[in-house]
Amino acid sequence: MPLIRLMAWLSCTLGRAPTRIILHGIAVYFVIFGGRARRSSRHFLKRALGREPNLVDKYKLFFHFSTCLHDRVFFLRNQDWRFDIVRHGLELFEETQGALLMGAHLGSFEALRAAGRTRARRRVVMAMFEDNARKINRVLHAIAPDAMSDVVGLGRVQSMLELAENLEQGSLVGVLADRTLGDEPVMMVDFLGTPAPFPTGPMRMAAALRQPVIFMAALYRGGNKYEMYFELLADFSKLEGVSRAERGVLVENAVRAYAARLEHYARLSPYDWFNFFDFWALRK
Repeated sequence: MPLIRLMAWLSCTLGRAPTRIILHGIAVYFVIFGGRARRSSRHFLKRALGREPNLVDKYKLFFHFSTCLHDRVFFLRNQDWRFDIVRHGLELFEETQGALLMGAHLGSFEALRAAGRTRARRRVVMAMFEDNARKINRVLHAIAPDAMSDVVGLGRVQSMLELAENLEQGSLVGVLADRTLGDEPVMMVDFLGTPAPFPTGPMRMAAALRQPVIFMAALYRGGNKYEMYFELLADFSKLEGVSRAERGVLVENAVRAYAARLEHYARLSPYDWFNFFDFWALRK
């Protein structure tokens, strides 16, 4: 935490450009000493690029990762003006009251929250498992204490009630739906040429809350540029009279649609893949 606070203070005191020098050192460190992160990112890049990744490919991925973490400081502190952001699909938010945003460990989630806040004029709440929520809250408190109220921990009795209340108020609920903790149901779906386990929990949650699901991705494009994409994946707002079996089919179709769009954007911007474990392995 002291290091995070120091980096946040330096970034806001000196500005974005001077403190970006440190990011090159972080990227080189991960390329050399990254361990599991280096191995898993190599496996991903080999599939996404269709060839064996070289040192430049590995460096670019970890530099994108470091950049998105660094830029989180400015997005959390409402300094969106520092960035050149292109947005696609914002018109979807004109047609929805609340919605679940299904993202992944691809690009910048904080940039997406900023887009919801400043462009869609919506509060964006982040839903995650309780243990992860505690960890992220510590980081948010070090950077921007006001952002802590935008995290809802899952796995508690009142979690669904809190999410439902936020949605009724017109908030957007963001979920990173590409990762499972190992004890929830998964579907094996083809991803970059090999079946991978995708959790069904996020889509089942959307069905239980009767909400539309919007895929989201904010890709880093170099310099101070980001490009954001929003696409409608499924709409669970009209499930009246739908049987449990039919709802299960709708959930499975939505998971497949999510995996297909994630593959599309992973190929479009492979250096924005920050899911640092063996994505194709079944967790035990």
